[in-house]
Amino acid sequence: MEELEVRVWRSAGDGAFATYRVPRQTSQTVLDVVTYIQRELQPDLAYRYACRVGMCGSCAMSVNGKARWTCRTHVAKVAANGRLELAPLPNLPVIKDLVTDMSAFFEKWSRAKGSFSGALTRHDDFARVPPASPRRQAVDAGIECIGCGVCYASCDVVTWRPDYLGPAALNRAWTLMNDERDVDGLERLRAVAGDAGCHSCHTQGSCTERCPKALSPTAGIAGLKRMTAKAAMKGDL
Repeated sequence: MEELEVRVWRSAGDGAFATYRVPRQTSQTVLDVVTYIQRELQPDLAYRYACRVGMCGSCAMSVNGKARWTCRTHVAKVAANGRLELAPLPNLPVIKDLVTDMSAFFEKWSRAKGSFSGALTRHDDFARVPPASPRRQAVDAGIECIGCGVCYASCDVVTWRPDYLGPAALNRAWTLMNDERDVDGLERLRAVAGDAGCHSCHTQGSCTERCPKALSPTAGIAGLKRMTAKAAMKGDL
C-alpha cells in the first residue's frame, strides 16, 4: 500500500517535528491523516476538530506552510511527492502539538467592538433590513466569517506587530458598521482607527487569498479606512 510521509509538530515551545508513515487512501483529507496518527500511532497527539464538514473551522492548522482547514483539504492537492508537514497555526501561542491558544484572537474581536449593539427590545417589532440596500450588500464580502483564524495566521502584519487587531476582528467591525440596526458605530470606528487598527494593514491580501470561505477581509479593511478618514474629517475621531 502506498504511504504518506507526515512530519508533525510535537509539543510546545522548544518542540520538534516527528515523522510518521500513514497509509494513503482515496479521497483522504489532511484531517483523516491526523486522526489516523492519533488513533493508531501517537495516542497523545493533541489536535482540535469538531464538525469535519467545514462549518466550525476548529481543525485549522498549517499544512506544508499554509494555514488551511484540514477537513476540507484533500491530500491529493497538497502532498508534494507523498509528503506532508503539519504544524500549529502561526501567530498564535501553542498549547500542545497542533493546538493553539485562540484567546488573543478573540480578545481582538472585543477590542474592535465586534459585538452587535442595538437599541430595540424584545417588545419592539423586528427591524427590517432591505436585502438590496447598499449597506446590506456591502457586508457580503465578510458576513459569513466563522472565526477559524486562518486569515489571522496568514497575516504578515500580525507577525510583525502582535498588537495589530488583525483581519478577522477588522472584518467583523466592517460588517457591523454596515448593519443599520447597530448603534455603536462611532465607538467602533474609534476602536479600529488606532495605531494597531485598520491603517496598519499593508493590503497584501493574504487574508483574502487564504480564506476557506472565499471572503475578503481586505475589502472590509479598506472600507474601514474610508470610514475612519471621513469621520476624522468631520472631527468625530
